Amino acid sequence: MQYQPHRFSVAPMMDWTDRHCRTFHRQLTKRALLYTEMVTAPAVLRGDRERLLGLAGEHEHPVALQLGGSDPEALADAAAVGAEYGYDEINLNVGCPSDRVQEGRFGACLMAEPELVAKCVYAMQRNVKVPVTVKCRIGIDDQDSEADFQRFIDTVADAGITTFVVHARKAWLKGLSPKENREIPPLDYPRVYRLKASHPELTIVINGGVDNLDAAEEHLRHVDGVMMGRAAYQTPYILSDVDQRIFAITDAPAISRRDAVEAMLPYIEEHIASGGRLNNIVRHMLGLYHAEPRGRLFRRHLSENAPRDAAPLSVLKEALEYVESGPRRASAAE
Repeated sequence: MQYQPHRFSVAPMMDWTDRHCRTFHRQLTKRALLYTEMVTAPAVLRGDRERLLGLAGEHEHPVALQLGGSDPEALADAAAVGAEYGYDEINLNVGCPSDRVQEGRFGACLMAEPELVAKCVYAMQRNVKVPVTVKCRIGIDDQDSEADFQRFIDTVADAGITTFVVHARKAWLKGLSPKENREIPPLDYPRVYRLKASHPELTIVINGGVDNLDAAEEHLRHVDGVMMGRAAYQTPYILSDVDQRIFAITDAPAISRRDAVEAMLPYIEEHIASGGRLNNIVRHMLGLYHAEPRGRLFRRHLSENAPRDAAPLSVLKEALEYVESGPRRASAAE
């Protein structure tokens, strides 16, 4: 099978998919495409670029930068900065429904302005050599007919975009919170399947409600790729089977949970030595032992001790031994 990174990806999630999270996820899957949190173009151009864009190392690849904005020139300049930092793809967010995003005239509200999105991505593509992609919804508010959706895709594709990540829910920009927009509008996977069928030349990645690899494999019968969000974050060990099941890698067995933790130790030790906090990293690891014996003890030990000032690496090592070896004191604590 020819390697196609979009075949499986982990969604960009605000406050979650930072460089530490991506480093941890990379222990579990070497092939999945990882994304940054969304960063606005003005923040890239005027903010602390190293903090916002700096990669933890070459191990993060393949990794994409997601940008937010609606000014073609600013997005083009921000995309160039991202490319200079080494990102393999620049993705434009046209799917986030939060009020803060709408006030800045970016995110899902841009689905009402496909011509502006086309101008944005055209400018971005002219300024970088890496691929530019778009993440969108299937519609917004009352502008959610299949014809509206097709018009949006056609307009943006005419500007040169060949890869669309589609969250298979519409977004209500008024009346629903971002959390409600992830749950209340019904999923419409067939609409995304029909998009792929009518546009075989495009790479279509489906997103929304994918919480296991069986579901991912079923989607791959209809579209080119699957993006997993909260399930990948909250129960990250799902990712350990991605390379074998989704990318058909047969010469590398899935990593064990213990080995994934131990692989993180040098990275965490270096982070602490440079002035970082243990919890900056281990907060992304809390779900590793979800549904496993003593898994709640692992989570509780880290939740209670890692946020403390100057918490040492030994906190994570203790949690690992509790869950893996189950000493008497751990059993009693359960």
